[in-house]
Amino acid sequence: MKKGLSFLILLFAAVLLMASGLFYSVNEAEQVILTQFGKPVGDPITEPGLHLKMPFIQEVHRLDKRFLEWDGAPVAIPTKDKTYIRVETFARWRIADPKTYFVRLRDERSAQSRLEDILGSDTRNAIARHELIEIVRTDPKRQPARDESLKTDGPGAVGVLQPISVGRLKVEEEIAKAAAKKLSEFGIELLDLRLKRVNYNTDVLDRIYQRMISERQQIAQRFRSEGEGEAAKIAGQKERDLSEIQSGAYLKAQQTRGQADAKASELYAQAFSKDPRAAEFYGFLKTMETYRTALTRDTTLLLSTESEFFRLLKRSTREKPLDGETGR
Repeated sequence: MKKGLSFLILLFAAVLLMASGLFYSVNEAEQVILTQFGKPVGDPITEPGLHLKMPFIQEVHRLDKRFLEWDGAPVAIPTKDKTYIRVETFARWRIADPKTYFVRLRDERSAQSRLEDILGSDTRNAIARHELIEIVRTDPKRQPARDESLKTDGPGAVGVLQPISVGRLKVEEEIAKAAAKKLSEFGIELLDLRLKRVNYNTDVLDRIYQRMISERQQIAQRFRSEGEGEAAKIAGQKERDLSEIQSGAYLKAQQTRGQADAKASELYAQAFSKDPRAAEFYGFLKTMETYRTALTRDTTLLLSTESEFFRLLKRSTREKPLDGETGR
């Protein structure tokens, strides 16, 4: 009885073991290659679900069915105009022919290495055939903004960009087209390729920066010159306006003073005509004002003996001074 039970248990275990080797499952994100003694047999299994295989003889190899990525390392590449740049590329690919892929590459690590060789080589060849501006700019029809005031002749003119005939997008298409043919031999379909980053090599960055600084300094100097010219124009206009205002004010002041003097003379004349003594008194006041203005302690006068001024001075010296005063 015990021997029969043990036999049944062993038989059941053997059946389970054979069943586990007989069935295998495939999910939506993978595809399967069956190998028998190391060689692929049958067509690739791409439909998800439960499938059969020969246990112990056939082996399941799972391959990714999704879009896969490749990121290239930065590489220093010379352009057609002998400018060294550092280029980073990336690509998206998938396994189009699983059997060929498995036979030629076996796994994704080998595929990444082959992608690095092919895409890196085609990228270097394509960039070496074009000038730097073709790699940087994308659309040949796009017109860049230009500062017309700084426009000069020659390819290195400030504010002027050379026209392009290809552009970055066309260069990427050239690389992808050349690499796709080579990768198809390994069962790989190249879906897309792009230049992720383009930068100058560190050896030429200083020269590029100096040129950029020089261009900006020229633009700044132009702005300074225009500002200084405008400032001089404003200052000149200010001086002209100030002179006009001052001359107008002086003219008006002189007119007002003349009118006031004329009015005063008119009033004096009217007063003198009414009283002769007022005229004499007016003459006396004017004489005193003249004395006060013209004579100082250090004044020396040369007068005629017949002048009115001399007569008044002479008469004043003959008069006796008041008490407590001294004659001068």
